[in-house]
Amino acid sequence: MSGAEYLLFILMLSIFLGFELINKVPATLHTPLMSGANAVSGITVVGAISLAGTGSETMAMWLGVGAVTLASINVVGGYLVTDRMLGFFKKKEG
Repeated sequence: MSGAEYLLFILMLSIFLGFELINKVPATLHTPLMSGANAVSGITVVGAISLAGTGSETMAMWLGVGAVTLASINVVGGYLVTDRMLGFFKKKEG
């Protein structure tokens, strides 16, 4: 098995396992898992910023800028969804 075939196999396996795991998560655990996913996306932002700032190659810089943009959208959207879901658990006043 060549390197590209091996990486493709790992990608397909991770897609399948991720899909199966997400389908088995109960609704009560969704919000804590979203918070954990937001933390991982925060780490992605830091890595993407370091890649974008190297200035070694134009392609690496543009990939880094794209990664920073997409990961930032993911972090902000995740926190907005988490905040909205936590709002469902607050007691209504008045």
